[in-house]
Amino acid sequence: MLLLRCCRSLGFLLHLRAVDRGPPSAGRCFRSVSTEAGGRYRCYGLSHRQLLRLQGRDTGAFLQGLITNDVEDVMSGRQEAIYCHLLNLQGRTLFDVILYRLHKSENEEPAILLECDATLLDAVQKHLKVYKIRRKVKISPCPELSLWTVLSFAPSTEAGSALVVNAKKVVVCTHDPRTDAMGWRLVLNKMDNPLAIVPGSHLGDIQDYHRYRYQVGIAEGVKDLPTGEAIPLESNLVYMNGISFTKGCYIGQELTARTHYTGVIRKRLMPIQLDNPLQPGSLPEKAQIVTESGKSAGRLRSYTGDVGLALVRLAFANEPLHLCTKGDAQVPLKSSVPDWWPTDENK
Repeated sequence: MLLLRCCRSLGFLLHLRAVDRGPPSAGRCFRSVSTEAGGRYRCYGLSHRQLLRLQGRDTGAFLQGLITNDVEDVMSGRQEAIYCHLLNLQGRTLFDVILYRLHKSENEEPAILLECDATLLDAVQKHLKVYKIRRKVKISPCPELSLWTVLSFAPSTEAGSALVVNAKKVVVCTHDPRTDAMGWRLVLNKMDNPLAIVPGSHLGDIQDYHRYRYQVGIAEGVKDLPTGEAIPLESNLVYMNGISFTKGCYIGQELTARTHYTGVIRKRLMPIQLDNPLQPGSLPEKAQIVTESGKSAGRLRSYTGDVGLALVRLAFANEPLHLCTKGDAQVPLKSSVPDWWPTDENK
């Protein structure tokens, strides 16, 4: 018991010294993502997401004309990661992606990891190569890397807690750029075990991860954001720090900017809670949501059990709603406003 107390005291002193010195350098064995005391975590392997490496002197300029966010934020190191969409000419979402910075200084050749839906990996590569033309950018898949999300056991109360990792074993470790409620994104070599890299962690079931993000209200992948159908502002791209209105032109920018400046957004992607859990495949594709009087109130996007995401008309968001299932049956549901939305939306 005495030895345990001594170890705890020594750990506390080392933590204070680390705070006094400021952020650890890249050469040290461990680093902390934030400055508060840590907790225990679950690691979720994101096999439904894959990574591409973009490397070369024109990487920043190339991406700037394709994505909704300002790539200079991640290229310059102001942020370790940014969330964004790639749009078609009509301003609708093709792919939702997260970009991670790999190069450590301006003297290194620019290199970015691009995270995307695994089922769309080939489509993303093809899309990028169409616009590459003569730019000095090499685009290649990363089968040697694995992607993980790390969530606290109590994310609502420990969102600012520290995540200490073995930096020598980590390719990328950063807060999820969409919202603090989604914890951390971790990129490792496939041979490395995250439990040996994140102290006090346990493996989590991927279905629990999807259930959690539905409850939080975070869309991810082609099921939640259908290719060529989803509209960025209806998908809460502004709230998820995924768009810049000052960076200049990019593909699909005109409709997105016009919608933003007119301020007319009648539908939003929202978390829903069903009265009863539903089995996979028990609902028609894009099942309709109606009010008690039968008016159309939205469409279901995706679900697991009794939680999911739906595109809901804001005029009906606070009313009792019903989901139309196969056979004309209806399941009561309730939509909700996520805690991480701006406070004026909670009205």
